[in-house]
Amino acid sequence: QVQLVESGGGSVQAGGSLRLSCVTYGTPYSLYYMAWFRQEPGKERDGVAAIVTAGGSTYYADSVKGRFTISQDNAKNTLYLQMNSLKPEDTAMYYCAADFFRGRAAWELLLQRSYKYWGQGTEVTVSS
Repeated sequence: QVQLVESGGGSVQAGGSLRLSCVTYGTPYSLYYMAWFRQEPGKERDGVAAIVTAGGSTYYADSVKGRFTISQDNAKNTLYLQMNSLKPEDTAMYYCAADFFRGRAAWELLLQRSYKYWGQGTEVTVSS
C-alpha cells in the first residue's frame, strides 16, 4: 500500500524560507509523477509543482516560478519542495501527491485528477 508522509511545514515571516519533505512508503516500483499541491480553507486544491521522476523534468504554477523548487532524492524515497521568498498568499495546507500512470501531458501534471495517492498534508503559515 502506497503511503505518502509530508513534513516541514510551519510558520514563517514573509520573505523567509521553508523546505517541505514527502517520504514515500510501500511503492513496489517507481512512482512516475510526483507533485505538490496546496489548499486554503474553502478553496480548490491547486497544483504548485510537479516532477517526472524518470528524467527529472519539472513544472511549476506561475505563482511560484522562481521562488519554489521541487526535487527528489531517490535513495531516500523523498520528494522536496524548497520554498523561498515566501509571501502571505502562500499560506495553505500543502499536500504531496503521486501516481504510477505514464503518458500524461505536461499541462495535466498540476491537476488533482492526475494523482491517485495523497499525503495528509503539512500546514504552512506566512505572516506579513
